[in-house]
Amino acid sequence: MSLLRFSVIGGAVFVVSAGAFAADMPNTSMPLPAPTRTIKQIEVNSGWYLRGDIAYRIGRTNGAEPALGFVAPSDQKLGNSVAAGLGAGIKTDWLRTDFTIDIGTPMKYEGTPGTSAKVSAASFLFNGYLDLGTWYRATPYIGAGAGTARVGISDYTSSTLPPFAGGTDRTKWNFAWAGMAGIAYAISPNTMVDLGYRYINLGDVTTGSDALGSMTLKQIAAHEVRVGLRWSFDDYPSMR
Repeated sequence: MSLLRFSVIGGAVFVVSAGAFAADMPNTSMPLPAPTRTIKQIEVNSGWYLRGDIAYRIGRTNGAEPALGFVAPSDQKLGNSVAAGLGAGIKTDWLRTDFTIDIGTPMKYEGTPGTSAKVSAASFLFNGYLDLGTWYRATPYIGAGAGTARVGISDYTSSTLPPFAGGTDRTKWNFAWAGMAGIAYAISPNTMVDLGYRYINLGDVTTGSDALGSMTLKQIAAHEVRVGLRWSFDDYPSMR
């Protein structure tokens, strides 16, 4: 047998033997895993927030302007009241702006001799604040606001300046402005307790008039001690 023929026969035997051995082997191939969908959590940092506040108001007035020919009351004072407010705003790292609505209970006006009235106010302000940094979750701030106020006077009575008795209720829309400062403390990633001071100027208010005229209370204002909560929409995970 020639060497060429031996090589051909040997190669054929090897191929047949290998095929038979492979046929006897178990099927070890594994199915490919099914594709999976990954869910990505994205932090939502919109900057928007809501707020709610309560305030203790210490009323102030720059005096009264009586009807022509009458003497202004002396020893004037405007009493205290409470107020509640709601608002919504947006913030960046150091700047915040919001819109707030505050409604207060009536403040009692008293003057000598024998003059009294009740003054109430609702304010609508656009505010801006500078956050001055954060230390141990506490963020001090300063701010200012401007807008409008609806100021009302009711139950005005006076024995001599002029001698009104009832029927003198009146409301008026005024320009209003405020200055504020405070400190906010984070009690959770999305909630802050806000303790602050605000001075708000609500403008003048004039009683209704009769044959003897009317009286105007000048520059109704209040010093406020305020406590509130701010809740932001930040840091909530969104699934995608």
